[in-house]
Amino acid sequence: MRVFVTGATGFIGTAIVQELISAGHQVLGLARSDASANKLIEAGAEAHRGSLEDLDSLRSGAAQSDGVIHAGFIHDFTRFKEVCEVDKKAIETIGEVLSGSDRPLIVTSGTALVSPGTLATEEIIPPFNPAWPRASEQTADALVALGVRAASIRLSPSVHGEGDHHGFIPILVNTAREKGFSAYIGEGLNRWNAVHRLDAAHLFRLALEQATPGARYHGSAEEAITVKAIAEVIGKQLNLPVKSIIPEASPEHFGWFVHMAAIDCPASSQLTQERLNWHPTHSTLLADIENGIYTK
Repeated sequence: MRVFVTGATGFIGTAIVQELISAGHQVLGLARSDASANKLIEAGAEAHRGSLEDLDSLRSGAAQSDGVIHAGFIHDFTRFKEVCEVDKKAIETIGEVLSGSDRPLIVTSGTALVSPGTLATEEIIPPFNPAWPRASEQTADALVALGVRAASIRLSPSVHGEGDHHGFIPILVNTAREKGFSAYIGEGLNRWNAVHRLDAAHLFRLALEQATPGARYHGSAEEAITVKAIAEVIGKQLNLPVKSIIPEASPEHFGWFVHMAAIDCPASSQLTQERLNWHPTHSTLLADIENGIYTK
């Protein structure tokens, strides 16, 4: 299969590209720059110049493909509403090209806000939250109604592994270094779920090959890890004290990241594992932190 991949040179995208090529697929990767294009060529893929905001480049890439993995997103939280709209338009544009064919489109979402406070499952479809305007799943659903074989992968808050420099764990590590201690809020019993980037990449390939239109798949290898446990391992690696802070002090300590530091978002992938025969095999989140890849 010839697969068009957006976000192909990112932390997760590079793993997806390698997973696809290793499985015998051809990859056409979206590249914004010469450096990105060269990176793709060195990986054994073909570079397709363009960007998520260049809709003509997306149309062209999709038209040349047998399927699309949309893993790209502009991670600029200072203009989050705007980049969510870019994401929506990108998905719609790709979907227009694939409409009426059996060519799959896999879009990227997250598990964190599916069912805060209770175990999220693939069958839960939360109402749209204006406070979190990323609408990749809803956009994919609209495309399904138009005859597109679109499905969503909900990724864990922590997609971890070697080379993770901009994810949520690096934010916690950098905050601990800046403040002089590793913190959690209250008792720290709120839970995250997590997945290794290589397991996530494998899931994207399986979804591409087998996806049911409108399906949600969970990229969650570990259902529930307390934020306290994460803070403790970070503190140990940095040789810093680990402290609980009261909720009232958490915005000052964590800044814009306070919502994620406080969220309770366990998530199951039981149905995903059963439906796609996906079985995570790589290292756990705490093991990666303990191995020092975040604190070098």
